[in-house]
Amino acid sequence: MSLGWRWGVLALVFGAAIGARLAWLWQADELEKQAAGYEQQLAAKDLAHSREREGAAVAALGQLEEQQKARRTLENRLQVQDQTHWKEMNDAQQAQARLRDRLATADLRLSVLLDAGTIATQGGDSGGRAPAGTGGVVDGAVRAQLDPAHARRIIAITDEGDRGLIALKACQAYVREVTK
Repeated sequence: MSLGWRWGVLALVFGAAIGARLAWLWQADELEKQAAGYEQQLAAKDLAHSREREGAAVAALGQLEEQQKARRTLENRLQVQDQTHWKEMNDAQQAQARLRDRLATADLRLSVLLDAGTIATQGGDSGGRAPAGTGGVVDGAVRAQLDPAHARRIIAITDEGDRGLIALKACQAYVREVTK
């Protein structure tokens, strides 16, 4: 081989090496540009995603606060209603206690109105009396006084009934408040 030809091959190899190196540098530069573009796209997506998550969190917190406010309002209304219920129950119990006390001291006597037609067919007045004054509801009606023990039982029954009605009223009001 001649020296000229060797220089030609050497120049060709040297040229190929320089070309490969330049191609390598150009490709690395292009990859860096693409990577920078991808990084910008990812950063933009991350920013958009974080803003979306932040908005959702703010909305969820707002909704939670709204629900807590509604719950507190309902609890306040139910507390007022409960106080009203216990006041009514206490008033009814005090009224029943006063009635029982009056019955126990013979200050008050319970009586029932008797049907005059039934008394006449049974032959007698069975110990019934007509009211003495003009304060009666029915003029000349025959009334029979109840035994105090029976009167106490009747008062106890009405007391339980009153408490049941007050409790029912409270339950109905509670259901109305909760289902609003």
